Amino acid sequence: MENEHTGSRRNQWTFLTNHARVLIAIARDPGVRLRDLAAICDLTERTVQTIVTDLEADGYLTRTRDGRRNRYAIAPGARFRHPAEAGREIAGLLAYLAGPVTGPTASAAQASPAGAGAPPGEDRGAGEA
Repeated sequence: MENEHTGSRRNQWTFLTNHARVLIAIARDPGVRLRDLAAICDLTERTVQTIVTDLEADGYLTRTRDGRRNRYAIAPGARFRHPAEAGREIAGLLAYLAGPVTGPTASAAQASPAGAGAPPGEDRGAGEA
């Protein structure tokens, strides 16, 4: 018997948004192709292209050409958008979920006194990027 907590609709939600998933995948591999991002995140290439454009337009990443491919860099100091996490940098979440961040944010994320990849004073709780 299905109720409001066990119904099939209730089993479809996830903790992270598609934007967060794409950003985490880019943090893991800054040279990743859109086609590969789509496969990793289980999204269409068009959706991933839109998300990358959103992230770039809002200052979370920069995209540079490297031969025939793009290379992405996550903006140092990028902060969560939601008011509940306002003022917190995304580097801690990325370090926790993606491992050490490569690129400009790597030095800040790896400078944590605990050595766990989270910037000093940053929570390691999940949030939406």
